[in-house]
Amino acid sequence: MNKVDDIKDLSKLGKKIENYKFTYNKEGLEAFENKLGNDIFVKLDAFEFTTLCPITGQPDFADIIINYVPDNYLVESKSLKMYLFGFRNEGNFHEAVVSKIMQDLIDLLDPNYIEVIGKFSARGGIAILPFVNYAKKGTKYEDWLDKRKLDYARQ
Repeated sequence: MNKVDDIKDLSKLGKKIENYKFTYNKEGLEAFENKLGNDIFVKLDAFEFTTLCPITGQPDFADIIINYVPDNYLVESKSLKMYLFGFRNEGNFHEAVVSKIMQDLIDLLDPNYIEVIGKFSARGGIAILPFVNYAKKGTKYEDWLDKRKLDYARQ
């Protein structure tokens, strides 16, 4: 994982990628300095996410939604897209996928608040829709943790 203070130092943005990697690798994630100076809520929607069932090897399709309130860094979206491609050939349970994505983004960004939602397509008549969230200790966003979970559960 790479954090840069100047966007000109990003390695993927604006560059042609010859060979996409389809194996999990968090090292390709990049972040750039948040110079906004105010709280902003960022919503990222990866609606063509795929991974494999760890038991059958069959593909699982999902809409992965990442909501976060950055502190000092923002995730670079092309690096996020390539990172998410890395799950394509990985066997993961749905709950583990959203947890892994959230933890990797916490490690990279140290955000004030983050949540990751997986809206996986139904298999066998059951759709699995996991939700995980995190708030930095000592921030006003700690109050969001239980409220956001309850709001999601009520949907």
